[in-house]
Amino acid sequence: MHWIDPDSLPEVKGRLERFVLNPHGEIDGFVMASENEVPTLVHTPPHMEPELIRHLKPGDLIAIRGVRPRAAHLLAAVAVIAQDATKIVDHGPDHDREHPKIEKRKMSAAGTVRLSLFGPKSELRGALLHDGMVIRVGPKGAKEVAKLLAPGATVAVSGEGVETKHGRAVHAREIGSAIDALRPIKEAKPKPKPEPMAKHEHRHKHDQEANA
Repeated sequence: MHWIDPDSLPEVKGRLERFVLNPHGEIDGFVMASENEVPTLVHTPPHMEPELIRHLKPGDLIAIRGVRPRAAHLLAAVAVIAQDATKIVDHGPDHDREHPKIEKRKMSAAGTVRLSLFGPKSELRGALLHDGMVIRVGPKGAKEVAKLLAPGATVAVSGEGVETKHGRAVHAREIGSAIDALRPIKEAKPKPKPEPMAKHEHRHKHDQEANA
């Protein structure tokens, strides 16, 4: 969202309740509470994490300038204004940035879904349980198990998880309504990378284009 001028967007205020982790243990959003409203999921790209944890902490009164997708109760943040008025703006990804090296371990979770978790374009990506555990599911798998990721649903999962001082997250490989009723989650198969064109084929194609 770095191409959008944040000052052109309406400001939404609330209290930062908790950060939300992705499967790599990075912060990619948070829950913002406001009076008399359902808590709002705010999506932030992982490259904003250093600034967010430097200027924000749970309990702070903050403001968001962001966009709302049509299909989810979500704000995709373009800028976050901290309690001390510091403005944290999404200037785009750092392409040299690497995922943090956090040890992953086998992890399971069970409980009641508090909020569904979405990507910035409202794609379902998991759930936040009432105990604070984050469940992450791949985009194809999430569609198949959407009912188990809806608010109020009872869900259980097992997979690989991470834990940091900001919370816990498990990338679910199995899911069900109870730990003793788990089934594998179908994940999208990665697309094969195109084979590099041989030098003589590339030269032949270039000559054909030049003579066309």
